[in-house]
Amino acid sequence: MAPPPNSNLPLQERLLALAKTLQFAWHLTLILSTIRYAFSWLRMNYYGGMAQFSYRTSFVAAAVTYGIVVYKTQRARAKSGSKMPGGIVGLLSDENVQYLLMALVWLFSPQYPIALLPYSVYSVFHVATYTRANLLPVLQPPPPAADGSSPRVKTSSPLAERIGNFVKEYYDASMSIVSALEILIWIRVLLSAVLFQRRSWILLALYTAFLRARFAQSSHVQNSVTQLGARVDSLVGAQGTPPAARQVWDGVKSGARQFHDATELGKYVNTAGPAKKTS
Repeated sequence: MAPPPNSNLPLQERLLALAKTLQFAWHLTLILSTIRYAFSWLRMNYYGGMAQFSYRTSFVAAAVTYGIVVYKTQRARAKSGSKMPGGIVGLLSDENVQYLLMALVWLFSPQYPIALLPYSVYSVFHVATYTRANLLPVLQPPPPAADGSSPRVKTSSPLAERIGNFVKEYYDASMSIVSALEILIWIRVLLSAVLFQRRSWILLALYTAFLRARFAQSSHVQNSVTQLGARVDSLVGAQGTPPAARQVWDGVKSGARQFHDATELGKYVNTAGPAKKTS
C-alpha cells in the first residue's frame, strides 16, 4: 500500500491524503463485491444471504467513495474561502454529489443488478489510475542515481505503461457504455413502475431526476440519447409501421422536450458551472 501521510504535514493535508487511500480501498471493495454478486447472479441465487450482502456492500462502498470525493472538494473549497455557487442547486449540480445520493437510493431500494455496472466501471478506472500513480512507485521504485552521475530521467515500469495505455485507450469508450447503461437502467425502472412493483414509482422519480442531471452535464449521455432516438425514428419510420406507433413516438418526443425545457435549471439559477465528477 501507499506510505502513510507525512506526520509533519498539517492535519488537514494528512486527512486528505488518508482519504485518498481510503477511497482506493473502497473502490476496490466495490469491484470485489460486485464480482461476488455476479457469481450469485449467474447461479440465479439473487436473494441468498451472500448475494444480498455483496449487493448492499457494493453500494455502501460506492456511497463512501463518492462521499470522500465530496468531502475533499468541500474541504478544499473551505480552505480557499470560496463558496459553492448557486447554493443548494449548485451543490446538487456536482456530479459526485449526484452519484453519492443515487448510491444511497440504490442501497435502500429493491435489487436492480444493472445499477451496479456504472459504479463498477468508474471504480475499475480509479483503481487502475491509483495503482499506476501510487502503488507501483512504492512496489517498483526506480533505481537510484549513481554517485556523481546526473539524476535519472523519471521512468515508469512496463506495467505502469500498460495501465496508462489501457486507461487512455478505453476510457472514452467505457464512458459511452456507462451512459448507455444509465439509460437502460431508466427503462428497467420504468418497466417496474408500469408493473407497480414495490417503491418503483418513487425510484422512477428519483432516477429520472438523476438522469436529467446527467444529460445536462455529460456529452456521452447526450450522444446515447441521440443515438437511441435515431434508432427508434428509423424503426417507426419503416414501411408497415402502424400510424398509431408513430403518433405514440411523436408524443413521447414532444413530452421529453417539454420535460427538458421545464427542468432546465440554468434558467432559474446562475452558477459558475457544474463540478465535474472525479473518480
